[in-house]
Amino acid sequence: MRRFAPVPLSLLAAVASLAAQQPDTSLWSRLHYRFVGPEGNRAVAVIGEPGNPMMAYVGAASGGIWKTDDAGWHWRAVFDSEPAQAIGALAMAPSAHNIIWAGTGETFFIRSMTALGNGVYKSTDAGRSWTHMGLDSTGRIGRIVISSLDPNVVLVCALGRSYGPAQQRGVYRSADGGKTWTRVLFVDPNTGCSDLALDPSDPNVVYAGMWQFEIKTWHLQSGGPGSGLWTSRDGGVTWKRLSGHGLPVASHAVGKIAVAVAPSAPNTVYALIEDTDPSLYRTDDGGNTWRLVSRDHAMAERAVLRAVSGVAGR
Repeated sequence: MRRFAPVPLSLLAAVASLAAQQPDTSLWSRLHYRFVGPEGNRAVAVIGEPGNPMMAYVGAASGGIWKTDDAGWHWRAVFDSEPAQAIGALAMAPSAHNIIWAGTGETFFIRSMTALGNGVYKSTDAGRSWTHMGLDSTGRIGRIVISSLDPNVVLVCALGRSYGPAQQRGVYRSADGGKTWTRVLFVDPNTGCSDLALDPSDPNVVYAGMWQFEIKTWHLQSGGPGSGLWTSRDGGVTWKRLSGHGLPVASHAVGKIAVAVAPSAPNTVYALIEDTDPSLYRTDDGGNTWRLVSRDHAMAERAVLRAVSGVAGR
């Protein structure tokens, strides 16, 4: 009788793990897209409530804020009574889901005529009512992040009015729920904040993309020495610019920067940098070292224009 050597348990475990990672693609045929609304123009600000897949908020470029409580079957306008209707950012406090923040001003720069905002608004009753919380002259708010430990600690990413130099650009911080604000990151009057990302496991760790740009009636001038990636290790109080160690060096002019932290592995951070070719960088050690992982032009989304600085501008 032929005898077979026993299969090592480690090999069985590896095979089982590999099999578990292979998705059953036949299941995809059962998925069907449906339009969930709300009807209207483009939207960049969309948030949901953790643990409640039925609830979501959508901020429209010039149509206010809409809310659904039934997974998109019905929507209702919850911001119509406010004077600013261009929404660039929405955020929900991780520790208090009834607290919603809205940043005004359109952040899609697809033409020279885009709607400006008048600062930030806060709701403490899940969108039923809103209070204007200042930062009136920031023009456009690109992102809002809230500490997972303290809902009173809020960071606001201000792009600025963008039609010329403006002192109001940068990152603002409040530690008292928006009663007072401190500008904690300012590069120069030509550079605004394009994105913010907070480490969900440690709200002391924050990343900011800063973007030097100016809108002309005939052109978007994107890129320059002011653009760059920054990080804070004290909740946004102080900041350090990141360059080298795999990232473009400071003398290499780049454009718009988007940044995101992986929730399941916060030391993994991605930075999408507008360059001659769109460049996606990744770090797995919390920003100490970076590597280029993609230059796929699909990441640029729209046709690019050649800017004076040599950077491809959207």
